[in-house]
Amino acid sequence: MSGGKAPGQIRQIFGGAAGNLVEWYDWYAYSAFALYFGPRFFPPGDDLAALLNSAAIFAVGFLMRPIGSWFLGVWADRHGRKSALTVSVAMMCAGSLMIAVSPTYDQVGLLAPAILLLARLVQGLSVGGEYGASATFMSEVAQAKWRGFLASFQYVTLVGGQLLALALLVLLQGVMDEAVLKDWGWRIPFVVGAACAVLVFWLRSGLVETEAFRKATRAGSQGELLKRLLSHPKQLLIVLALTAGGSLWFYTFTTYMQKYLVLSAGWSKEAATSASAVALLAYMLMQPLFGALSDLLGRRALLISFGTLASLATVPALDALGASQPGPGALLLLIFCLAILSCYTAISGVVKAEMFPAEVRALGVGMPYALGVAIFGGSAEYVALAFKNAGIERGFFWYVTVMAAVALTAALILPDPKRHSRIETD
Repeated sequence: MSGGKAPGQIRQIFGGAAGNLVEWYDWYAYSAFALYFGPRFFPPGDDLAALLNSAAIFAVGFLMRPIGSWFLGVWADRHGRKSALTVSVAMMCAGSLMIAVSPTYDQVGLLAPAILLLARLVQGLSVGGEYGASATFMSEVAQAKWRGFLASFQYVTLVGGQLLALALLVLLQGVMDEAVLKDWGWRIPFVVGAACAVLVFWLRSGLVETEAFRKATRAGSQGELLKRLLSHPKQLLIVLALTAGGSLWFYTFTTYMQKYLVLSAGWSKEAATSASAVALLAYMLMQPLFGALSDLLGRRALLISFGTLASLATVPALDALGASQPGPGALLLLIFCLAILSCYTAISGVVKAEMFPAEVRALGVGMPYALGVAIFGGSAEYVALAFKNAGIERGFFWYVTVMAAVALTAALILPDPKRHSRIETD
């Protein structure tokens, strides 16, 4: 069982969370600034075509996440959570720096999107391993009675990274002309991300390895580790199904929402960015509240609430947002949708970590999560834009609804973590 004195526990949580913040800032900076740099990397054409191309590379980056989750999951389960987290942030730094200095299509032609693609593949490897290692580290560090609350800071920092990317976008929109942002201003967030990653690399080197890892019996080879992992098929399928529905909802109502409000509702880029930033701030602040609620009511109850409400709300909410005008009504509706999502995100990492024994925990959390995100979450923007381009935008709404129902099914068959937490039996 993990634990320790509160001050040490808080320092560990802070160290893991700060690194997570920078990792996800770097990841989301791509999406936040795609409206500006997209046309710079592809042949001249209409804005929707450029967005489709940049969204495709965003999705391809997700395809590397299962590989990253395997590589860093194996690393975390064999060499330690701390070591894996340090390697992860180093790779993210390299990817951000590549984008920051990348030449444009006007300068090098098709080599420009190739470099952009390579950078996203490196970042995909990093983020693929980050989730499993981070969720495992923070869940093992947290004491049982506060585990939902403390582990929720994984998503506080995940959303915080996205919010910081949006905040920098709002700042740059305020001090730069749109032409300057499209010309070279979009490079600034990637320079900032690379610099912060260097700082986090140093910070993570001072973390202390978890007690659960120190006590675990580690596999002698990757083949043995895979055999141990595959001995938990039900848990792997539950994680995959929860991630499929939860991550699709997450990317629909966070990452894609900014573009949806511009392209479908007719909002200005500035209005959509500001609304997204305010909604994400509220969403970030919700995470500890829902995490604490899971410590009181149980995590399974929150997951069932997410699956039920998401299945019912997707189509009417997206219809209403697509017909909305900038103002308090649309903002409150978006925040309400993010409150539904919080029933999943605040506890997603800890729920998954509680299903697996320590010797395969990072891999068990990270691998099916990365597969679910790569297939469903990472493709959300591209699929939504493809439906829109085909003239059947509402088909995407029903697709999101079906996957929310899949997550609900997984929540209903999930063993109650109150009685079946593997962290407590380590």
